[in-house]
Amino acid sequence: MLAKSVLFHQAPRWKTHNFEISHHLSDELHSWLYETGSLTKRLRAIYGHQFGVKVLYQHWKPAFIDECRLLDLEPGHYQLIREVLLYANQQPLILARTILPAATIGIAQRNLSHLGTRPLGEVIFAYPDLQRSHHQLSQIPLSLWSNALQNQISLPSSLWGRRTVYTIHQHPLLVAEFFLPGGVYAL
Repeated sequence: MLAKSVLFHQAPRWKTHNFEISHHLSDELHSWLYETGSLTKRLRAIYGHQFGVKVLYQHWKPAFIDECRLLDLEPGHYQLIREVLLYANQQPLILARTILPAATIGIAQRNLSHLGTRPLGEVIFAYPDLQRSHHQLSQIPLSLWSNALQNQISLPSSLWGRRTVYTIHQHPLLVAEFFLPGGVYAL
């Protein structure tokens, strides 16, 4: 049976923003974690055509329990789970995990289920009624990342990530992004 993720052994723990968390972040990492615009647009501005997306996992599976709670979904029901690596010039930049409920895919006229190597940000930021909520942060220890991923990418002892609920026409999706040092920020 296929796992719920190729990134994690288990779900990371997330925290809502507070001053103590942001106080310990470098200015550069802070700017990525709190970016309110499209990460895709920001990465394209920096890397141009060298920027790309590698799909690591895309399957209909149940999401983690905390992801279901955040999206107000029944645990155990299948959602489209997409995990990707954003890179430029062969350098890994960001790992991302997206939970796409079937109702959201339907309202978006299936644009979200047939992305291939197209960045999610190109699609969702094109919707004029896109809204953001539930911005959370996590510092994920190396022990939570899957061995398969660790064999592909050199990961530090901990990695910062953010997750945000977006809504399109009042239908939610969850996007989590994990910023690789040396890619978008220095240690």
